[in-house]
Amino acid sequence: MSEIQPGARSAHAIVIGSGFGGLAAAVRLGARGYRVTVLERLDTAGGRARVFRQDGFTFDAGPTIVTAPNLFEELWQLCGRRLGDDIQLHALSPFYQVRFDDGVVVDWSGDAATMRDTVAQLSSADLPGYEALLAYSRHVYRVAFEELGDQPFDSWRGMARRLPDLLRLRAHRSLFRTVKDHVRDPHLRFLLSFHPLFIGGNPFKVSSLYALILHLERAGGVHYAMGGTGSLVRGLVGLIEGQGGAMRYGCEVVAVNLRERTAVGVQLASGERIDADVVISDADAAWTYERMLPASCRRRWSDRRLSRARSSMGLFIWYFGTRCRYPDVRHHTILVGPRYQGLLQDIFERKVLAEDFSLYLHRPSATDASVAPADCDAFYVLSPVPHLTGELDWRAQAEPYRRRIERFLEQTLLPGLSRNIVTSRVMTPLDFEQQLLAWRGAAFGMEPVLSQSAWFRPHNRAEDFDRLYLVGAGTHPGAGVPGVLSSARVLDKVVPHGNSIVC
Repeated sequence: MSEIQPGARSAHAIVIGSGFGGLAAAVRLGARGYRVTVLERLDTAGGRARVFRQDGFTFDAGPTIVTAPNLFEELWQLCGRRLGDDIQLHALSPFYQVRFDDGVVVDWSGDAATMRDTVAQLSSADLPGYEALLAYSRHVYRVAFEELGDQPFDSWRGMARRLPDLLRLRAHRSLFRTVKDHVRDPHLRFLLSFHPLFIGGNPFKVSSLYALILHLERAGGVHYAMGGTGSLVRGLVGLIEGQGGAMRYGCEVVAVNLRERTAVGVQLASGERIDADVVISDADAAWTYERMLPASCRRRWSDRRLSRARSSMGLFIWYFGTRCRYPDVRHHTILVGPRYQGLLQDIFERKVLAEDFSLYLHRPSATDASVAPADCDAFYVLSPVPHLTGELDWRAQAEPYRRRIERFLEQTLLPGLSRNIVTSRVMTPLDFEQQLLAWRGAAFGMEPVLSQSAWFRPHNRAEDFDRLYLVGAGTHPGAGVPGVLSSARVLDKVVPHGNSIVC
């Protein structure tokens, strides 16, 4: 790749998409001397983290949990500011309440003594295994997140140098298998293994490296951004504009323009061409390769290879507001259905809509009165479902499925729900595909199995092309807010400095 040499102007960077990965990339590039233009297809910033406002209610469309707040703090520091200047983070305790189908209820928190008592109440015989698993989680976190999370895995040699570490960490084993080897109680096996579902991974398939999430939560806490996650989006947009960067909405990129194999700008659906010295795509990685780059130039991510790649699950999300409050419902509640492995096989392998489900219920108005009218509650409930390669017709299935979830919540946690709903909307995998251009309607990009991680995942420095880079859930290190923020950190190591011009 040719280097950027000193010249008369700053280099221009185009960022495609304004999810957390794209916004973080724009801040970092601005701090390194680039003129930055962020192109967003929708009429608002945020991507999966955008905000819906409806009938006086505010709904975060996607991420609701803030972990690793230091990654946000770092972005503010790059602009000479403090995160607290613009954002108020509220630490949650407990992190979430987990309600099992057999009636067992567990408050899961970051307090070590409290959690030791909780584990002892569930199964005192599992205390040694629980402590050993936490120690393993701390070690994996240090190696896989702190040391490798922002390292570019764009060469096989770099991957090979880390193979001894990965073997020592038993990265080839599944997370659930590792948890099962440590504890026997089925409730604990769920509690210690379900976290990869937050980033689109099947705990029975993902690497044991994802045990790091246990320590990530305990080390940094679980937080809520007052005003909703959208306040973080607005804060990042403010940082970009404060650097002199430009946000352009309603701009759909249909192609990355190339000179031979070097990215030189983008083409919009409107016909407009915008030149750039570097292009960063925060669009879905598979969508970037398949829809924005010519097949004749793609060696590694050919159409055939993309067709064989495994995608993460889809999501069904129902956003609703009630005319009353449910004060006994926590900010975060996880409702566990009667099946664990079988349900995940239905979702990830058989790709069918099961009769049972497990749900994540978010009630931000438990913490933040600003998201709902007075004496009302705002909710969103999320159900993992298959992505679009199955035979589900969401045009026909969405409303019956929503009603099933409504009946379940009314019978278990939200009495009188059906007569108290005052506003409602849903998102299905079809909406993820049509609105967010998510490949196969998958909510988290490629499935984070070991064969699609690190070097095996689409690289941050695009394969086969110069001056094109990827951030977001579909590239290294993967999905989840810490993952996509870390993908932007990788750019510091692979994108040349911008206080210069391409010769």
